[in-house]
Amino acid sequence: MLHKTRGIVLKTFNYSESSLIVHVLTEKFGTQSYLLKGVRKNKSKIKMSMLQPLHLLDMVVYHKPNGGLQSISEIKNDPILSEIPYDIVKTSLAIFICELIYVTLKESNTDEELFEFVFQSIQLLDLTQAPLANFHLFFMIRFAKFLGIYPAYSAKESDLYFDVQNGVFISHIPSHPVYMEKENTAFLKKMMLSTFEQAANLQLSSEERKKFLVALIAYYQYHLEGFKGLQSHVVLEEVLSN
Repeated sequence: MLHKTRGIVLKTFNYSESSLIVHVLTEKFGTQSYLLKGVRKNKSKIKMSMLQPLHLLDMVVYHKPNGGLQSISEIKNDPILSEIPYDIVKTSLAIFICELIYVTLKESNTDEELFEFVFQSIQLLDLTQAPLANFHLFFMIRFAKFLGIYPAYSAKESDLYFDVQNGVFISHIPSHPVYMEKENTAFLKKMMLSTFEQAANLQLSSEERKKFLVALIAYYQYHLEGFKGLQSHVVLEEVLSN
């Protein structure tokens, strides 16, 4: 049966000499793997440029409820990204976000609110002219809501530490070693309260930003089974520091 759905490209793998497997976050079916036969041939109607990280898709697909490799009947980019493919900072952020989604979402989990959040975040990244150095941090914190690991916010000024183990802000260093130091705790509080524009203008040095990102990744690692960390953040940090 044919279904129409929006999608977001997460990752591609070569399959045979001319085909490709593309992992897509879809609006209707969650994350799915699609086999595109012959797409690597020069005469293919589907161009490889359509399947770059975070590219937005409008698809007509065949869907098998028992999983496995799915197939696509029609595909096009809609809307077409104007800056992410050509701006090195935005491209690096797109690769980071793709990896984060790919390694944290289990295949076939449908969540239309999550899809809409990611879709809108991509459009924001593509179109914004605001500073981008904090975009990935802002995204990670908001994304945590959809993974069920969003921190329990505290407005108390005395709560200077974030207890990673229990996901709460506290006033003292906990008895266990799994917590954020004062500086990262302060950044986390500010980010949780910020709009995108406010987060974009939050002043962090390159070193502070790196430490905060490491702390966020450690938080994900602690609360998500099977999450072993990320690889793309090394390249991203290098790009953002230039």
